[in-house]
Amino acid sequence: MRSARLVVLASAVAMLGWGTVLPYQYAYAASTRGWGGLVAAGASSLFSVGALVAAPVGGRLADRWSPALVAIVAKVVAAVAGAMLMTADRPASFLAGMAVFGFALAAGGPAQSVLLLARTSSDSRRAVFAWLATGQALGMGVGAFAAGYLVDLHDRDGMDVAFGAAALGFAVSALLVALAARGVNDITSPPASVPSVPGETARALRLVAASPALRWTAVLTAALALAFYAQFDSGLPAYGLTVLNVSEHTVGTAAAVNCAVLIVLQMGVVRWTAHRSAPRLLMAVGGIWLLCWVILALAARTPELAASILVVTFGIFGIGETMYGPVLNPMVAQLAPAGYVGTTLGLFSGLQTGVSALGPLVAGVALGAGLADTFIGVHVLISAVAVLAAWKLLPAVASVGRVPEESLMPSPTLARPEG
Repeated sequence: MRSARLVVLASAVAMLGWGTVLPYQYAYAASTRGWGGLVAAGASSLFSVGALVAAPVGGRLADRWSPALVAIVAKVVAAVAGAMLMTADRPASFLAGMAVFGFALAAGGPAQSVLLLARTSSDSRRAVFAWLATGQALGMGVGAFAAGYLVDLHDRDGMDVAFGAAALGFAVSALLVALAARGVNDITSPPASVPSVPGETARALRLVAASPALRWTAVLTAALALAFYAQFDSGLPAYGLTVLNVSEHTVGTAAAVNCAVLIVLQMGVVRWTAHRSAPRLLMAVGGIWLLCWVILALAARTPELAASILVVTFGIFGIGETMYGPVLNPMVAQLAPAGYVGTTLGLFSGLQTGVSALGPLVAGVALGAGLADTFIGVHVLISAVAVLAAWKLLPAVASVGRVPEESLMPSPTLARPEG
């Protein structure tokens, strides 16, 4: 488990660096550098497009080559992108840096997941992925908090410390993954017995599409991403500020409460749910998030309690997250076609990224047009779709049973567990 802990630490360190950039890059591009909202929005969009393209590519590379090597290279590229952003003096170079950053950040994700799957036993995977989710949330939160005291958006060089922290974080993260691999064979050996055929990613996509269980998993993944993650940074704060008329401080407090709930409850929830069905747990996640949207609708009708309701609701969202993070990726890996675990994880990561990119657009159109009830209603419906998709998965996952350990191992060297 030592190597798994190092991978989790590597992810947390990388997210700490990225957390220093994420909350401030829009204002930096639009106002500090004076490039305007179009460039700032374009940077966010290119980041998402880069991530959408990279996730399936990174997943396929993790199947064809060592996942440790893929993760290390991706993190080094992300570190270079951070340095590019420090020196970006023109909109074009800033946009290019954000696109490369998004590509590198997403390309390493599936490889990192495959590495964790290979380094852990089946009965400890939920706990390890719970630590991964907690570490990422903590890293993002600490990075954003620290950057609030270090970033100066009134100075054209005021984001250099954040970009430098991101570059350093990903460089250290690459080193930690190399230590986790612990041996040249782990880092450089290609996987054994993985089919090599033309158009492998397209073939994997056809295999995924041919599986009813993976089709329902895709619906579930998209619905859960849309029901919360797509709105966490955009729609939910906008709803609080423009519809509930709460203060910026209240929105910040709500986000902090969400992070605190995730960190405090994560491992207890994992122990409690250790032997429960993954689809049933994801049904519960969809149900919890459906309840949250209903509560937010009620908050608009009780303005005197709106601030308290918003904070509490963000905390309830966090309870759902404690079940989502540890369960989804191991379940996808369990259902993945043989030899295509990394590719399948990459495809689903790309799906999450793609649908999450729709979040700001949906929120902007609905809330901008004064359709707050429609905004809430759409997300109630999406959450209900997630519950239905998880229910449809129950027999499929039960029939698959526990996946053999060797089918998740990308190479013989990674199959040796460490203490």
